[in-house]
Amino acid sequence: MESVKLVFKAKGVKNVKVEDLLNEKRLSETLIGALGITFKELKPDLVVCDMPVGPKTIQPMGLLHGGASVALAETAASMGAALNLNPETHFPVGLEINANHIRGKKDGIVTATATPIHRGRTSMVWDIKITDEEGKLISVSRCTIAVVKINNGDA
Repeated sequence: MESVKLVFKAKGVKNVKVEDLLNEKRLSETLIGALGITFKELKPDLVVCDMPVGPKTIQPMGLLHGGASVALAETAASMGAALNLNPETHFPVGLEINANHIRGKKDGIVTATATPIHRGRTSMVWDIKITDEEGKLISVSRCTIAVVKINNGDA
């Protein structure tokens, strides 16, 4: 049986460096800015970022919204993947994410810590743990990132 290879290519995608992604004005206009996510540590094998728990990130019962936790987790994994890619040729796109919410949180700050499980040529898998200020586990996620080739009209 012949194997099938999926190739992701994107036309018209601008080359964006990680430093540019961290531009405060640029971030303020994205979900990252809307949720108040801030980056504390950025390395190819470790990303740490914080998010406040408050009116923008809670659900109607007053607890941290699971979707906000997942957005934080994917943000950490995507930024980590970006640090492992050449921005002139490739960019990361979230392909799949799952999460288990372990404990609720009403206020304060949650911290996502993302580490790579697999860094391949066409995909990456990241493990993300979200904890509170006391280090208690709030949520765990695994995120698969597609490594997308920038197509500048050559194919």
